[in-house]
Amino acid sequence: MNPSSDLPSKPIILVVDDTPDNLLLMANLLKDSYTVKAANNGEKALRIARDTPPPDLILLDVMMPGMNGHEVAQALQAEPGTRGIPIIFLTAMSSSDDETRGLELGAADYITKPISPPVVLARVRTQLKVKDAADFLRDQNDYLEREVQRRTRELGAIQDVTIHAMASLAETRDNETGNHIRRTQHYVKVLAEHLREHPRFRHFLDDANITLLFKSAPLHDIGKVGIPDAILLKPGRFTPEEFEIMKTHTTLGRDAIAHAEQQLGMDVDFLTLAKQIAYSHQEKWDGSGYPEGLSGDVIPLAARLMAVADVYDALISRRVYKDGMPHEKAVDIIREGRGTHFDPDVCDAFMANVQAFKEIAARFADNDHDLAKQATAMSYLKE
Repeated sequence: MNPSSDLPSKPIILVVDDTPDNLLLMANLLKDSYTVKAANNGEKALRIARDTPPPDLILLDVMMPGMNGHEVAQALQAEPGTRGIPIIFLTAMSSSDDETRGLELGAADYITKPISPPVVLARVRTQLKVKDAADFLRDQNDYLEREVQRRTRELGAIQDVTIHAMASLAETRDNETGNHIRRTQHYVKVLAEHLREHPRFRHFLDDANITLLFKSAPLHDIGKVGIPDAILLKPGRFTPEEFEIMKTHTTLGRDAIAHAEQQLGMDVDFLTLAKQIAYSHQEKWDGSGYPEGLSGDVIPLAARLMAVADVYDALISRRVYKDGMPHEKAVDIIREGRGTHFDPDVCDAFMANVQAFKEIAARFADNDHDLAKQATAMSYLKE
């Protein structure tokens, strides 16, 4: 290995001047401390500036045939790869207007000819120190941005795992299946994406909130964890008293999520939507639902989306105590519920996406293992 390869390389200075004597003068002045590259016209200067590694500093004459120094500076400033290279104009044009023009074009400094070698060296050193500091800050910012992105991905993954763990806990006590969770999650996303440009909903259904809806949807029945097995797993109709207990799963779900939020000590966007979905997805557009009998737009949008998704999936899903309804019949029932059970516009979004719902149902269809698990739960209850 070459021992010198571990030493820091010299900064690269590009000198641009159409006069050979000036190029030679600057090369001799700078060569002891810097790697000097030379260009006798603007086009060549741009080619060198775009090369790898790029120069650390450019000393640029203004008055040149063809492309002058001002045009070279403009071209450098226009490209992301060369925009950060500091430019010092080195010219015989000495008026204050000339200097102002150079600085307006993005130059870091302006030196008039004939030059003073100590002044040139001092200003070159100064601009290289400024560039080093700027490069350090940019590298730090890039590092911090990557760290923020990494931590954001980690937090998103933690959210997803937490949600599915909580939803799966509810599933172990319910006669639904884990695939019901996945299906309703995707149904809600389809509805939200269809309605994102609708005048009633565009203020809310942006990319961020659609993502939060997708994350939150699996928690819609989390409150069923608190319902007694004798009621939760009952295959037949509920008595009025049992149904009143069953209806409390909405409040239990909201309160459980709210308690988790309180433990964090802060409001969390996806948990806010999760609370709305858990508490209000059994409300009906005409006010005949529960737990509060809300109606119309008073029902949170997240819950209105879940209402359609949840009912459709309940209708088509096979359980140990019932057969699944054909897709077409389920669609008819959802259509009949427009304006009574369901928000009319959400219902219309469903009707526009019935094929997508059918495909989601097929993609996440229940299997024999799921049904066997339900049968085991039912037999346990009967014992």
